[in-house]
Amino acid sequence: MSRFWSDHIHALQPYEPGEQPKQKLLKLNTNEHAYGPSPKVLEAIAAVTNDDLRLYPPYDSAALTAAIAELHQVGTDQVFLGNGSDEVLAHVFNTLFLRAGRPLLMPDITYSFYKTYCSFFGVPAELQPLADDFTINVADYTRSREVAPAAIIFANPNAPTGLALSLADIAAIAQANPDSAVVVDEAYVDFGAESAVGLMQQYENIVVIHTLSKSYALAGLRVGYALASPEVVAGLQRVKDSFNSYPLDTLAQAGALAAIQDRADFDKKRAAIIQSRDELTVALQALDFDVLDSKTNFVFARHRQVDAKHIHQALRDHGILVRHFNQPRIDQFLRITIGTPEQCATLLTALREILSAQQ
Repeated sequence: MSRFWSDHIHALQPYEPGEQPKQKLLKLNTNEHAYGPSPKVLEAIAAVTNDDLRLYPPYDSAALTAAIAELHQVGTDQVFLGNGSDEVLAHVFNTLFLRAGRPLLMPDITYSFYKTYCSFFGVPAELQPLADDFTINVADYTRSREVAPAAIIFANPNAPTGLALSLADIAAIAQANPDSAVVVDEAYVDFGAESAVGLMQQYENIVVIHTLSKSYALAGLRVGYALASPEVVAGLQRVKDSFNSYPLDTLAQAGALAAIQDRADFDKKRAAIIQSRDELTVALQALDFDVLDSKTNFVFARHRQVDAKHIHQALRDHGILVRHFNQPRIDQFLRITIGTPEQCATLLTALREILSAQQ
């Protein structure tokens, strides 16, 4: 700690990402895409890697914005771009969640960055416990309250559980809270859940967050976006332009545009990950794991007899990283990113060795 820090820095609790190892390990801990991005992404980035990098990137990211609007069948004034979905979320917190001390409602088990941003921005939060089966209790978000929430946020599919809400449930939450933003973080939606974008026309309080880090294999490029009503996007733009008016660089804009336009590559690789996820789920169940019904590019699983912390460390000793959350209710679960078929086979071989040694 430093005597030069601003007063509020001491109380911050930064987000803790999954381990990024320096040695060569099989990384199945950070939900990165199992395959590389579309070859057209690399071509597009190479095409703009020239002397023009001395110039500022397009301020409005017009070409990328238009492509995203076309993809989701919304207006260009309903698209807000940011440097990764975490930056987009930061602007959402700042723009929509600071409302006269009214609370933000969110699940107790969800993407942990939400709690970090609550601390950073001073947003009061009320955590709503997941049900025993780790699904979101819709009634917690639709019941009458003396003080209306400032907003509601949840990931759908949720993380780290991988479970998804139906569109009917999301609509019920939005309808019950007409004066509160309902933010649906759809980082993993392309792997099997239904997007809430189609509900935006009926419910103007719905805000949908997307990222190109997961299903487009562009975690290293940092591109995310929000889809919302023009009025909400205007507020987000006002905050963004007071913070960083050029969030997306030239390479990111070119690469993201190429990724979105190459639907064949996207669909092929997405299907491969879904198939591997389903096959890994069956294989884990055969090894006496309980596996939640994932709609993401990871599975959330617990062994019925062997401690998760032991399995986590034993896998690391085998050169394989998975994610273990040392927190109540989920400390016996492991979150395992879906790798290639070969990587999944390596994981299963290691698990069989680890589990057989416990018998």
